Amino acid sequence: MKRTLKFLLFTMVFLSGVVVMSCERKVRGCTDPDSITFDELAEKDDGNCLYEGRAVIWYNEAASAGLEADGATALTFYVGGDVVGSSATSVFWPNEPFCGDDGSITVTEDLGHSRRRTFELSVVDQDGFEYWNVDLEFQANTCLIMELAWDKRKKK
Repeated sequence: MKRTLKFLLFTMVFLSGVVVMSCERKVRGCTDPDSITFDELAEKDDGNCLYEGRAVIWYNEAASAGLEADGATALTFYVGGDVVGSSATSVFWPNEPFCGDDGSITVTEDLGHSRRRTFELSVVDQDGFEYWNVDLEFQANTCLIMELAWDKRKKK
């Protein structure tokens, strides 16, 4: 009986130590709410936060008219060398659209572990003529609104 009592006492002390030790450990994970891998239970950041950024690309009626007068009928949009959308030049927005609006050229880019990253935007017409080539700076958990202004470019 004495031996059983010692065993039970030892077991209780051991288990209470394990419980105390496990309570002292902080849950590790991504603690940044701007990250796509945010873990609301995480108390200690583990350095594995991943990010995405978005952009909506648009042009107004003046740009549409200028493109059509120049003979452009269709545009293809490239971000980071990848095709992200296409549109007839007659399609324009009277006011800036929101990311994800129907008919908009909305792009989501993987930013990896960075909160900000720059990608090249290139817009070409049906003949391969490049009308715009600019850098887009994507930021974590935000939507960049990029208006393509008409500056009277002409095909050569």
